[in-house]
Amino acid sequence: MALLLLRMGVSVALLVAFSSLIPSSEAYDPLDPNGNITIKWDVLQWTPDGYVAVVSLYNYQQYRHIQSPGWKLGWVWAKKEIIWAMNGGQATEQGDCSKFKSNIPHCCKKDPEIVDLLPGTPYNMQIANCCKGGVLNSWAQDPANAIASFQVSVGQAGTTNKTVRVPRNFTLKSPGPGYTCGSAKVVRPTKFFSQDGRRTTQAHMTWNVTCTYSQIVAQRSPTCCVSLSSFYNDTIVNCPTCSCGCQNNKPGSCVEGNSPYLASVVNTHNKDSLTPLVQCTSHMCPIRVHWHVKVNYKEYWRVKITVTNFNYRMNYSQWNLVTQHPSFDNLTTIFSFNYKSLNPYGVINDTAMLWGIKYYNDLLMTAGPDGNVQSELLFKKDPKSFTFEKGWAFPRRIYFNGDNCVMPPPDAYPWLPNASTRVMSSILLPFITIWTALTFLMVYA
Repeated sequence: MALLLLRMGVSVALLVAFSSLIPSSEAYDPLDPNGNITIKWDVLQWTPDGYVAVVSLYNYQQYRHIQSPGWKLGWVWAKKEIIWAMNGGQATEQGDCSKFKSNIPHCCKKDPEIVDLLPGTPYNMQIANCCKGGVLNSWAQDPANAIASFQVSVGQAGTTNKTVRVPRNFTLKSPGPGYTCGSAKVVRPTKFFSQDGRRTTQAHMTWNVTCTYSQIVAQRSPTCCVSLSSFYNDTIVNCPTCSCGCQNNKPGSCVEGNSPYLASVVNTHNKDSLTPLVQCTSHMCPIRVHWHVKVNYKEYWRVKITVTNFNYRMNYSQWNLVTQHPSFDNLTTIFSFNYKSLNPYGVINDTAMLWGIKYYNDLLMTAGPDGNVQSELLFKKDPKSFTFEKGWAFPRRIYFNGDNCVMPPPDAYPWLPNASTRVMSSILLPFITIWTALTFLMVYA
């Protein structure tokens, strides 16, 4: 299909914009092709009826993170294993442990589900990289907090490499659906280095599980949309109608921003629900990203980006944007946002990750007067490619918190006013004047 459109003369920019309107069900992100969450299970010590292991989650995704209320990791035991004790995490349910008379296990379920402990947990219950309330930041934005770990003491399991059986059917929730996990694969044992670097130890046994994200699996409808405007055109291109859903007559589907009962509705609504409570708009998206082409200088041009939260139920902590535009190779200055070039295609620098400055605008507040963050970007003009024609100055695609936002159709972009008639008239006017004068002289000479 893309090849056919190219042969018909459709530009690559329009193809990219068109493709961003179509969600993909595949767990593959072209802007982060190697992104995944890897679960590493290291057996460190044998016990009389099992082993002690440290389980770690590594978020290798460049910009997709897990925010509060945090991750949930589940699996199905291969035999009749139990969890005697845990540090740095806990099972959400104990299960039926009635056959144990004195020493009661932490969890007896065949399919346990584990969550992180909260900040402030007593030190004797912590291990390294634990106790962040399930928050797992992205690798590019905050690599130091892109790892989570917990320790588990497993009983009624094997006590050698040949008798231990790896768990099956791993699941990862964030906290809702979205991630699909593969089978556990036994790999080379992890090696650990002492603090002075002079001694190396290794796990008795290690297996890995890889989990990948799909926006279609996470939710049926998109979660963000993009609107556009420019200084050279009075048209403001709003988010496409019903980008994230449509208003209906069902009570509670959205809240009017000017309603006198707004505060009571927000306070009485189920705050623990993961379903957004959004302001009534034509697009019905929790998040809107607005790209405004602001100023044209002799050698530079400036863009203003505004992110608005229409969700009354959620503050977005550690939010981020990923924007694709060919001019990011000539980015000169960015104000009040952090910036990192992603380079998903190697030498082509057209993809930027933007996020807030810590303690300044890294928290996007709930819908209302303070529910927005904004920044301006200054680009240097490249004489070989720069133009304001045919929507070139607008982004090819935008992600918010790893989800692809709905873009307006390319034919709706603010284009330059059609000045060809005025230009042609200004060019021909002197010749018309001269021709008229010569004609007059020839007639009346």
